[in-house]
Amino acid sequence: MPQTLKATYSNGTFILQTTCDIPEGSEVELFVKSSNVMAPPISDAESKKSFLKALVKRMQENPIPSDAEPFTRDMLHERR
Repeated sequence: MPQTLKATYSNGTFILQTTCDIPEGSEVELFVKSSNVMAPPISDAESKKSFLKALVKRMQENPIPSDAEPFTRDMLHERR
């Protein structure tokens, strides 16, 4: 079952700000939401084309599994 945990990223490590009951050594996936994350500026058209081509390739190599839990309305439209 998905959990929402708050963490701070420091020196290459996520430091939890909330407690969790995840067993030690468990593999998890992170969905990073931060106002500090910004896309790099791409000024010329050729660089933009190359970046978008690489992005599409990565998305095709890592598709969302067909049995993945669907996003909820709250996940898609987070309210504060």
